[in-house]
Amino acid sequence: MNNKRIKALVLVLVMLINTFAMVGCGKETKEEGQRQVTVVLDWTPNTNHTGIYVAIEKGYFEEEGINVEVVQPPEGGAEVLVASGNAEFGVSFQDTLAPALVGDDALKVTAVAALVQHNTSGIISVKGEGMDRPSGMEGKRYSTWNGTIELAILENVVEADGGDFSKVELLPSTVTDEVTALKTDATDSIWIYYGWAGVKMELENMETDYFAFKDINPAFDYYSPVLIANNDFLAENPDCAKDFINALKKGYEYAIHNPDEAADILCKYAPEIDVELAKASQAYLSKEYKAEVLRWGYIDPARWNGFYNWLNEEGLVETTIPENTGFSNQYLPE
Repeated sequence: MNNKRIKALVLVLVMLINTFAMVGCGKETKEEGQRQVTVVLDWTPNTNHTGIYVAIEKGYFEEEGINVEVVQPPEGGAEVLVASGNAEFGVSFQDTLAPALVGDDALKVTAVAALVQHNTSGIISVKGEGMDRPSGMEGKRYSTWNGTIELAILENVVEADGGDFSKVELLPSTVTDEVTALKTDATDSIWIYYGWAGVKMELENMETDYFAFKDINPAFDYYSPVLIANNDFLAENPDCAKDFINALKKGYEYAIHNPDEAADILCKYAPEIDVELAKASQAYLSKEYKAEVLRWGYIDPARWNGFYNWLNEEGLVETTIPENTGFSNQYLPE
């Protein structure tokens, strides 16, 4: 083999090595020189996800050399897809994540950023029916998806307020249209996230009563939603993870400062969303993405541990969740 041919082969090998180094995330790129990352949502697109779409639209991911594909969750949920390595990142919630973090069947995922800084969920009902506080749910109907943690949280707040949880009528139901459910008297009370369903009630001029779980028990100010990542991906591609989250931070910070424009971007990528609802919801969540913290995405260990310690104490998980399990702030931009 002559020297020219050897040099040519060496050059090809160097180019191949450089290409793989640029890919980094272990997936075939759609555009030459870009790393490919898949993000799986927890539900259909909504204002919890706006920062993702803003980062795509504004080219923040592209600036980091990353091409992002957003996919819908499978029946098993975002956690399973991320743990299997079929998506690098996903959207989840601290409460639903709990059973997946420990035990023989623990999923290899870690929460790496808080997408909303505080738990904005609570119970909504038609105004004047006595459910402006938890004890008022006694003798009334509540639509439940029969989640173990869900019902334990509800029992805690009802009993702490002097009510008898055994007298709350549980209606097995997954409500997808909260406004219609209350207007048609299909139920008396529903667990909602105020930034979407609560805002929708306001737009419909419905007078409602509402109480937030975090205002009743500090342990219930858990993180919902959060960005999760595959553990092997984090270990093998920490720079890619940091670059992705840096671009995502820019997307959410744009949405914080430009809620109206951010809502337009969300609706561009998800045209099925009502524009008026998107704008109203965005105005609400723009104050919640970061809230009082200085560092977007930061997960407070005390709050994270506080919720899981409560689960441990109540025997709501099969295996005790040790403190500082399942989250990391190390991939966040300073």
